[in-house]
Amino acid sequence: MLSIEDLNGELTDEQFEEIVREGLKDFCSVKKVLLIHPDYTRTDFADKLIPFIYKELVNKGMSQIDSLNAGGTHREMAEIEIRKKLGLSSLINFNHFYNHEYNDSQKLVTVGEISASFVTEKTQGELSRSIPVVVNRLITEDYDLIIALSGTLPHESAGYAGGLKVFFPGISGPEVIDLLHWAAVLIGIPRIIGTMDNPAREVINQGSSYIFHQIKAPTISFNMVFEEKEHQVIPKGLYIGEGFDGFIESYKQAVKASSKLHVIYIDEPLNYVVQVIDQCYDEIWTAGKGSYKLQSPGVMAPGGEIIIYAPHINYFHSRREIDLPLRQIGYHCKDTLATGIWKDICESVGLGYRNPDSILQKDFIGPGKLWIENGGKYLYKIK
Repeated sequence: MLSIEDLNGELTDEQFEEIVREGLKDFCSVKKVLLIHPDYTRTDFADKLIPFIYKELVNKGMSQIDSLNAGGTHREMAEIEIRKKLGLSSLINFNHFYNHEYNDSQKLVTVGEISASFVTEKTQGELSRSIPVVVNRLITEDYDLIIALSGTLPHESAGYAGGLKVFFPGISGPEVIDLLHWAAVLIGIPRIIGTMDNPAREVINQGSSYIFHQIKAPTISFNMVFEEKEHQVIPKGLYIGEGFDGFIESYKQAVKASSKLHVIYIDEPLNYVVQVIDQCYDEIWTAGKGSYKLQSPGVMAPGGEIIIYAPHINYFHSRREIDLPLRQIGYHCKDTLATGIWKDICESVGLGYRNPDSILQKDFIGPGKLWIENGGKYLYKIK
């Protein structure tokens, strides 16, 4: 495994160029490459990294490179969005920009099944059924190299994001995505979030092991750790590993760094918290991270109110086929929305409502109150 890290400073282009060259040195003749990357809801520094990867691969004789957007059930990305995400200038040419189509059976392949007994054990009997391991068919094609990018920070259904999660559920089928997230709910988000090893991550690892048995090409993880300051991404760490074990080891190293950067400790429980949600979260489905990051035991006082402040959001999910059942089933939590979703709709799904125009930062400063910029990015815990 390779790594570079500067938690007190910022990684440089020179460091990126050097570690990319070192990470790819064993691949002397690479013609066809698949690059798997996070989607628009994930902040990272792929735009700084990809140009160096592309340059190195071209030097090794690459003639085709395709990208696959590991978006799970999120909306598709337009080519212009992907190019910006990956930092692709007009001089960098990809052959195909693929969006993962999670609900198109023709684009998926079943590679195994996680046993019901394993799922039952990890959910302590809450979910007693098997999970089919369904994944995007592209990973089984005749690529010479697969590169998977991911960013690591606390995550509600995996402990920390990054690593093998880009495969399972990032490019998995609908049943995988649904059951994996439901299993996390049954296990308990407070038990999972901000932990390196947990039952949900074991399910991810187990499912990914079946996927790696079907991948023909060498597969490399580029795992990123970063901070955000004044809407700028500051690269702090890059961890590179090859193969299934390499993905796990690079993930663990990234988690150690993330735990030092992305966990904020507070002195007392909170009564009112405003999470100011960035534009990259354009739906409640992902803006919900503003709630999850406050669910560690003791952070919220009994009866405390979490306010998701996002005037730019107008729906629960960007896909109508998911938004509709969310409106029919509703939510079962205590969060309040200060968004573009009207009061009567919020109340109909079991959520509180505040007019976004009534939310003023000065009203949420003081004992038991907290105003959070970059909402949903940092995990809060009691000291």
